[in-house]
Amino acid sequence: MTKGKEIKEKITNAAVADILGQIGEYLAMQHVQFKPRAYAKVAEAVGALEEEVGDIYARGGIKALKEIPGVGQSIAEHIEELVTTGTLAYYDELKKATPVRLDELARVEGLGPKSIQKLYQELGVKDLKTLAAAAKAGKIARLEGFGAKSEEKILKGIAFARGAGERFIAGAMMAQTRDIEERLRKVAGVTKVVVAGSMRRRRDTIGDLDILAVSAKPELVMDRFVKETPGIMAVIAHGATKSSIKVRPGLNVDLRVVDAGSYGAALVYFTGSKDHNVAIRRRAQSLGLTLNEYGLFKIAPGSAKKGAAQEGARVAGRTEEDVYRALRMSYVEPELRENTGEVEAAAREFAGKKPGVPKIIGYGDLRGDLQVQTNWTDGADSIEAMAKAAAARGLGYIVITDHTKRLAMAHGLDERRIREQWKEIDAVNKRMRGAITILKGTECDILKDGSLDLDDGTLAKLDVVGVSVHSFFGLPRAEQTARIVRAMSNPHVDILFHPTGRLINRRAPYDVDIDEIIKAAKRTGTILEIDALPERSDLKDEYIRKCVEAGVKMSIDSDAHAAAHFSVLEWGIAQARRGWAARTDIVNAWPLETMRGSLKE
Repeated sequence: MTKGKEIKEKITNAAVADILGQIGEYLAMQHVQFKPRAYAKVAEAVGALEEEVGDIYARGGIKALKEIPGVGQSIAEHIEELVTTGTLAYYDELKKATPVRLDELARVEGLGPKSIQKLYQELGVKDLKTLAAAAKAGKIARLEGFGAKSEEKILKGIAFARGAGERFIAGAMMAQTRDIEERLRKVAGVTKVVVAGSMRRRRDTIGDLDILAVSAKPELVMDRFVKETPGIMAVIAHGATKSSIKVRPGLNVDLRVVDAGSYGAALVYFTGSKDHNVAIRRRAQSLGLTLNEYGLFKIAPGSAKKGAAQEGARVAGRTEEDVYRALRMSYVEPELRENTGEVEAAAREFAGKKPGVPKIIGYGDLRGDLQVQTNWTDGADSIEAMAKAAAARGLGYIVITDHTKRLAMAHGLDERRIREQWKEIDAVNKRMRGAITILKGTECDILKDGSLDLDDGTLAKLDVVGVSVHSFFGLPRAEQTARIVRAMSNPHVDILFHPTGRLINRRAPYDVDIDEIIKAAKRTGTILEIDALPERSDLKDEYIRKCVEAGVKMSIDSDAHAAAHFSVLEWGIAQARRGWAARTDIVNAWPLETMRGSLKE
C-alpha cells in the first residue's frame, strides 16, 4: 500500500471532523445539493474513528483514507491536505466568502446553515455576540421567516451555548487522548502512563486532561511532552516533574511524573472526584491516618498531621487497591467515585456486610446493539456493512432501526419501504448466518399527540420497536411527558430511544418529568435506552441510577449511522457504569433469546 506524504503537523480527528462538518454547512448556505450531507456523514465517520486519521494516511495514503465510510477522491484529498499541512485552502475560501463563526452559531438550537446565512446577509450576524445584539434589539423578530417565537428561542439557545462553557465532549477527545498516552508510553524509561481526572471517571464532558506517569527519566518525559505532543497551541508550564500544555482544539493537558511508591495514591488523588476524595480523606482521619497524593500515612503523635513528611510512615500508596484496602474499603471503580454512596458501600463490603459496591457492567459485556441506522435513511452504510462491522466488534445481534416517514430530511421509511427493507434484512441474514443475527426494527417518530408514525399493523410485525422524539421539543412539561407516556403505552413499543433528547453543548434536554417516564416504563414494560453517542449520553447517569433502583430495564445502543460508530458503545457502557448499572439491568448484555423475551410481545 502506498504511504502518504510527510506529515508536518499532526491534526486530530476532532479537528478534521469539525472542519469537514463546517464545510458541509457552508455548502448548505450556498444551496449546493447533496454535498452538504456527504461532508456531514464523513465528519461523523472521522469523529468516531479509534485510530487517528493522520496515522491512517501515513500508513496507506489516499487509498487508506478512501476506506473511511463516505470518503471519495475529493474528500480524501481534502483530508490529505489537512493531515499534511494542518490547513485546507478550500475551507479557508468558504470561510472568506461567508465570514461567520460557525463553531459558535451552530451551537445555538434552531439555527441551521440557511438561517445563519440569512442572518449574516440581512443583519450582519457573524458570531454569538452579534447574534445576541440583533436578538435583544428585536431585529430577528422582524425578519421574514423568523418572528418573535424564533427570536425568543434563539435568545435561550445563546444562553445555553454560553453556559456550556469550555468543556469538551469526552468521547470526542478519546482518540486524541489515547494517542498522547501511547506516545508517552514509548518514551525511554516510562513504565506506567494513565489518564486520570474526569476522563478516567468517564464523565460526559471534561474541562482538561490529567495524565500521570512513572519514569526514571522525568526530564526526558517532560521534554518530549512539551515538544512532540501533536497539536500543541501553547506551553503553559515546563517543569522537572510537572508540565502543562494546550492542544487543539483548546484543551489543557497536565502531565505529572510520580515515583512508583506513590503512584497508586496519586492516581486516587488525581482521579477524584473532589467530593469522593474529601470523603475518603475523612475516613483516613477516622482511622488515625492521613491521605494525600503521595500516599496513606500514619499520623505521628504530636505531628502537624503532614504525613507526607513522615519518613517511613507510609502504609500504602503503590497501588490504588493498596490504598483502599488500608482504608478498610473494597476497591471502587473510577466511574463510581462521585461520593454518591460508594464510600459507605465499599466500607460495608470490606466488613462483609451488604449491600456492597455494585458489580457494574463490564466493557466487554454487550451481546447486541438495538439501534442501528443504515443508508436506507440517513446512515452512511448498507445493512450488510453495518452487520459485518458489528460482528467484527464481537456482537451477536443488531436491530436495524431506520427513521420513519415524518423525518423527510432523513428519507424516513413509510410502511411500504420498511416492508421492502425486510426483504434485504432476510437476504443478509442468510448470507451471514452463524456470524450475526439481524433483527427488523424501527426508530419510529413520536408525533405531537403521542401517536406513532407507523400503523399498528406494521409495528406488530417488527422484531423490535423503538420510538423517539424528533420534533416539538418546546412543549410544556406536562404535555411533553404525557405525549411520551402515551407512546410508551402502545403495546408494540419496546424501547424509548434517547429519552430526554439532549445534545451536549448544543441542545438542552426537552422539559420532561423523568420520574413519570420511569414509572411509565415500569408499568408498561418499556425499556429505556442509554444512547452511547458521546454528544447524547442519554440517559444521564443519575437517571440510570433511578432506573436501577426502580427495576426498569435499559439498553445500551450505539445509534450508529456508519460502520465506524460501533466504537461509541464503550461510552454507553461507561455511562451505565456511572449509573451503577449491572449486566442484569441491560437487556442487550443478555443472549439473543433472553433479550427477545424481555420485549413486550
